[in-house]
Amino acid sequence: MKYYRVKFDIHDNVKERDSKDILQAAKDLLCALVGDSGFESFEEYDTGVIGYVQHELADFATLDATIANFPIPNIDISYEKEDAEYQDWNKVWEEEGFAPIEIGHDCIIHDTLHPSDNHTSFPVNITIDAKMAFGTGTHETTYMIVNQLLKLSLKEKKVLDCGCGTGILSIAASKMGASQVVGYDIDEWSVDNTLHNATINNTSNIMALKGNSNVISALGKKFDLVIANINRNILLEDMSQFKKAMNDTAMLILSGFYTEDVPLLEDKAQEYGLVCVHEDIKNNWCMLMFEVKN
Repeated sequence: MKYYRVKFDIHDNVKERDSKDILQAAKDLLCALVGDSGFESFEEYDTGVIGYVQHELADFATLDATIANFPIPNIDISYEKEDAEYQDWNKVWEEEGFAPIEIGHDCIIHDTLHPSDNHTSFPVNITIDAKMAFGTGTHETTYMIVNQLLKLSLKEKKVLDCGCGTGILSIAASKMGASQVVGYDIDEWSVDNTLHNATINNTSNIMALKGNSNVISALGKKFDLVIANINRNILLEDMSQFKKAMNDTAMLILSGFYTEDVPLLEDKAQEYGLVCVHEDIKNNWCMLMFEVKN
């Protein structure tokens, strides 16, 4: 998965005001707005932020328009982009791993450096060997979705995992009783990682395919649950495909966006006869669950 590393420099042109507070507000607002251009993650530095966006999702025309119309007056924003070091993108996860993540008393997520023998008291025990893919449970969006899956009855359900990443959500659904799980991702590394993690978790009912939402039409199947943990723009663009994959009683779980994006997503879902039945928020990240409106 190839990423751009984009360094944004923010400058306040008004000397009389408290630049420290304005700078922080500008950083926060910029991170929220550039989600429209495909950006997924950020890190701050003294005069700005560094953002990461997949090559295939980057929309620099929209980014330029966002900066040109930035809503805080007298703020100048410039940026420089470069390719992120591909071989080091997931180095921390692969070499150091991550501390086990407990979700309530029912689920634990850990890597191969923290053997499952230490976590046998959890009914749902998930091992993730992260290789160049997103999804370990450390991120708020993954955590919220797994937590929601624990509350659903997935026994004998068919599940579609859109943008499967490491396969964590597919594996969680399988371990919670799903009869069949199909995942897809635009990145070949993610597909391979999903299949690898399915194997080490002894989940044999998971299929992973390379592609975008066109995979849904190619499958020609209906599902009881559709999950998509992707950025806001992709969710909006693919909503019609998600709906096509749902049977009459299916649920749709979406995450990967901020609370500010909720109205847009709810409005788009309503266009396809979907109504929001549950919302969860964690550190300004949001998860929504929809059902087919009767």
